[in-house]
Amino acid sequence: MKLITGLGNIGDKYCMTRHNAGFMVLDRWALTEGVSFKLENKLKAYISRIKVGNEDIILAKPTTFMNLSGEAVRAIMDYYKIDIKDLLIIYDDIALDLGRIRYRANGSDGGHNGIKSIIKHTGTKDFARLKIGIGPQPNIPSENYVLQNFPKDQLDTLKEVLDRSIDSVKFYLENGIEKTQNKYN
Repeated sequence: MKLITGLGNIGDKYCMTRHNAGFMVLDRWALTEGVSFKLENKLKAYISRIKVGNEDIILAKPTTFMNLSGEAVRAIMDYYKIDIKDLLIIYDDIALDLGRIRYRANGSDGGHNGIKSIIKHTGTKDFARLKIGIGPQPNIPSENYVLQNFPKDQLDTLKEVLDRSIDSVKFYLENGIEKTQNKYN
């Protein structure tokens, strides 16, 4: 069993913001699979389940808001007994241009508070990540930029990157991080 967690903030106010790129990937994937998310209060997340090949996949969207994402990730991992090697986090990256994606096998939080929380609650930096580019950032504070909605002229690019992200995650599940990095980074 694998856990794929998209990061974002819950609520209509945040639905189309750049910071919700992780949620957007999972929402689009669930839509294409014909499944929906169910609120699991004890896990602090919306949960959906799919299969990729023979693998059971849990798709999770934390309800804790971005800065406390680690609480939900830890709760889900403990409940389903998921090992850190079976975790993939999908989130926005301000340092990558819109339309770009990048896989990492591990690393620092890079200033991302959701990742910082996950590192704190899992006790390790060694988990796979898929970064969704939301840049370039204009000359405004990053906390303001990430909470802006994607403008209409970027929606086609956003749709393309969401679809490419889903395809890349399927590839990752079957081929591992190294081959996925070589193909998609």
